[in-house]
Amino acid sequence: MVMPLYDHSPFRWPTPPYVMWSLLVINVTVFILESLLGPEQVAQVDHAAGLVPLSLTSGQWGAGPIPAPLTLITALFVHGSPMHIFGNMIFLFVFGDDIEEALGHWRFLIFYLACGLGSDAAFILSDPGSNVDLIGASGAIAGVISAYLLYRPCAKVTALLGLIPLRVRAYWLIGLWVLMQLYEVLSGAQDGVAYSAHIGGLITGAVLFIVMRPAGIRLFDCAHSEPFAAATQAVPPR
Repeated sequence: MVMPLYDHSPFRWPTPPYVMWSLLVINVTVFILESLLGPEQVAQVDHAAGLVPLSLTSGQWGAGPIPAPLTLITALFVHGSPMHIFGNMIFLFVFGDDIEEALGHWRFLIFYLACGLGSDAAFILSDPGSNVDLIGASGAIAGVISAYLLYRPCAKVTALLGLIPLRVRAYWLIGLWVLMQLYEVLSGAQDGVAYSAHIGGLITGAVLFIVMRPAGIRLFDCAHSEPFAAATQAVPPR
């Protein structure tokens, strides 16, 4: 397994990526609060806040403690284990600040939530009658990863391959992750991971980034692999 650790300092922007940091803090806070509960209570919270396809497709939207349409959002902030939240948050930490800088703060928040909705839709379509709850931010973060691949494919990312540190181009790291998701979907993996939601997030993120990016943000720009703000600062004044 390859785990990204770092691409550049997320503190170097003229305006800090406070949306990315806020999302990270909210997710971690929810997980800490949930960890104070007993196992049965945790299961109840996960099922109440998680996205259950049957709750939406059956039309019984008010049957649970949280209205079914609202779980399309609440599911993005609930995680099932320390490794679950750590894996999601490290990807958000490494890749999210660049996309926030490229899109702008509010546009990034809309982008992130929309990617989550796209992943939710893919999960529902994969099994509309399922009573299994979907939880976690991985679908929304898959959209962020997809946007990063379009935006900074040649950026160098420090990652761990097992215990071995590597410095690789983003397209190798992200490309490998995408291929793994496709393989698991096509092979029909039944390991409890919602790979269909990941694919939905990837597709949504790619489409939205192309549509939402401001003028001046070019796609696949390997000539400028440094962050957007740093690159603009490097241009001498006229």
